[in-house]
Amino acid sequence: MADRINYDVKPTPIGPDAYQELDRLLQSLHEHGVLRFANDVVCSKTDLAHVLVGGLGKEGTLNTIQNLSILGMALSRIPPEQFYKVVFGMKDTVEELNRHTKADEKSDAPGISGTYKMLQDDKLWTSLEPILKAIKVFADRMGKEPDKPITEFTGKPTDN
Repeated sequence: MADRINYDVKPTPIGPDAYQELDRLLQSLHEHGVLRFANDVVCSKTDLAHVLVGGLGKEGTLNTIQNLSILGMALSRIPPEQFYKVVFGMKDTVEELNRHTKADEKSDAPGISGTYKMLQDDKLWTSLEPILKAIKVFADRMGKEPDKPITEFTGKPTDN
């Protein structure tokens, strides 16, 4: 009897293999200048580091980084449903303010009787009450001097 021949059927190629894709990626990076840029960055690492450190050491850059971190801390404490209401409430407010035309500005003042009617308008006072309370909370917060924002946020004291 004859020995069995081992023959593995190779699958028909349906697209480029990994090496062909890698060659194509490398060629695309070269054609678009990405490789040249990466090479320039690597070769000028000390010059680039001086520029970055010089830029990061400026007071304005440090203030920006700190302000963004404080904004992130504040946003992390606001539940998304409240933030949604605030953002879209501001959007609706801006749209309402933009609806008023120059003709609306020429209307007469309400006078004494109009002012008296406004003072008796329960719906108006119901709408103004949360705004007045919010202004009071904002004024109270503006009067407080925090030790450091991160200490205020976490409650843990920081070293100087």
